[in-house]
Amino acid sequence: MLAFAVLSQQKSLAKRMKHLLPTLILLGSSAAACGGVRPVVAPPIPVQAVQPPPPVVQAEPPKPADPIDILIADSEKQFVEGQKHLESGHLEQARQAFDRSIEMLLESPYGARTEPRLRQHFDRLVDRINALEVIALRQGDGFTEKRAEAAVIDALLTNTTFAPPEASAKTRESVAEDLASFGTFPIALNSRVLSYVEAFQGSLRPFITDGLTRAGRYLPMIERVFKAEGVPLELMYVPLIESAFKPSAKSRVSAQGVWQFMVPTARDFGLRYDWFIDERSDPEKSTVAAARYLKMLNRIFDGDWALALASYNGGQGRVQRAVKNSGLNDFWDLTRTSGYLPRETREYVPMIMAAMVIAKNPVKYGFELTPLAPLTYDKVKVPGAVDLRRVAEWADVSLDEIEELNPELRRWTTPVDYPGYELKVPSGRGAKLEERIAKADPDELVAFKRHTVRRGETLASVARKYRVATREIAVANGLGTRARLRGGQTLIIPRHQATALAANSSSSSRPQNTVQRASRNTTPAPRTITYRVKKGDTLSAIAARHDVTVSEIKRWNKLRSNALKIGARLTIHR
Repeated sequence: MLAFAVLSQQKSLAKRMKHLLPTLILLGSSAAACGGVRPVVAPPIPVQAVQPPPPVVQAEPPKPADPIDILIADSEKQFVEGQKHLESGHLEQARQAFDRSIEMLLESPYGARTEPRLRQHFDRLVDRINALEVIALRQGDGFTEKRAEAAVIDALLTNTTFAPPEASAKTRESVAEDLASFGTFPIALNSRVLSYVEAFQGSLRPFITDGLTRAGRYLPMIERVFKAEGVPLELMYVPLIESAFKPSAKSRVSAQGVWQFMVPTARDFGLRYDWFIDERSDPEKSTVAAARYLKMLNRIFDGDWALALASYNGGQGRVQRAVKNSGLNDFWDLTRTSGYLPRETREYVPMIMAAMVIAKNPVKYGFELTPLAPLTYDKVKVPGAVDLRRVAEWADVSLDEIEELNPELRRWTTPVDYPGYELKVPSGRGAKLEERIAKADPDELVAFKRHTVRRGETLASVARKYRVATREIAVANGLGTRARLRGGQTLIIPRHQATALAANSSSSSRPQNTVQRASRNTTPAPRTITYRVKKGDTLSAIAARHDVTVSEIKRWNKLRSNALKIGARLTIHR
């Protein structure tokens, strides 16, 4: 009953509100119009659609790494490591890395040649290592001569074809100030010297900049030698014009080294020159020789340094004849005409003097440069002929460092018949090298071997036996290519096994070299090279150089005669 009563009351209230609703609306409107308070009506709440949850994506399990790809990548990594060692001249470390690159293929459970990708990588790997081995043999057999650089003197004298520019007033004033405090060396203050001072600040500036930068390597040593020999220190700068201080510089007339000695003069002053070594390129030994040679020339010309310098360039005999024929004993008078001395010598002396002026005070003449640091090194006595790459590896330095410190070595080995030869290595490395040499097996030290000629042997038969060119054995032993051998005669032969990447270690307990094993498991393609004919080449010389016959070269290249054209390309199969 109570529920029924409540329900009746609610219905009655709703009925009354229905009748009052229009009145309430009217009252609300009137209140708003009269400035009353508008009732606050809450904005409708937007209804947002309920988004279904994103579907759960099941992550795919990672694919297992392809073991073949991993094996190939690891093998390639070892090969690249071997290349880096080879570039540094560390032959043994290179060989070990190459061995590892192949061993991991040979010892893998897949086999080096069963899976197509592995077979392709394996074949290519062996070919690349074999190619590097050939290069190593040719560079390291002691027969390959190091390359020389062009001497700056040739380029400078070529530029003198046109007269140097007239010196500016500023240059004249600067040189006059410098010469007032220059010392006792007689540098002429004339238009010819001044013109070269001007040229060196202009078009010839790169030559001077390059030379002064490199001079830092050698000037402290040259100064020490010149003071000991009593030579004016201004002459330290002669190499600035001769070679730009490059020990490997070689001129068009075959003068060599920092001081540009010719072979006969070098030998006269105690410098050794033979197939293995050229001490014209030894900076210290050639500096001692240059100091003594310059002093001698100065005495010959009664203390006239201008005539002494002219003789240094043109030869003392030529200058003595010019003085005698002209009746003039002053260089500047002697060179007023072109009748007595060649142009190169006439220009050489003012050029040297101008270089001395600038080198004394380069900043004043606009040269902002940072000279290279002086070379420092230890000396190690080496027993016999040793491959320079072994030296670099044992001293834990690069081959480039060994070469820079020993530019007198013409080949990739120390001399074969120079007892107690002192090899230079970077400072702090000498003790390490001495210790390693003391422990080395004799076979590791010898880069060459000697062959005792048997009755009936010829150069060609010996060359075939050791797989080297006839011409190279002839040159190494000071023989002609057609020289007859006599029984008991001793020949120097390169020891390829000591330098080959694929060589067995000297230790008999070491397993056979991996590259050799791999090579026997494959059939390497024949090696073909392209040779470009140079001036002076003959078919017989080219054949000897590549250990093939003339008839083979003619057959491979379809040649009907022995005539060759410079620049022609020849195909040679090895």
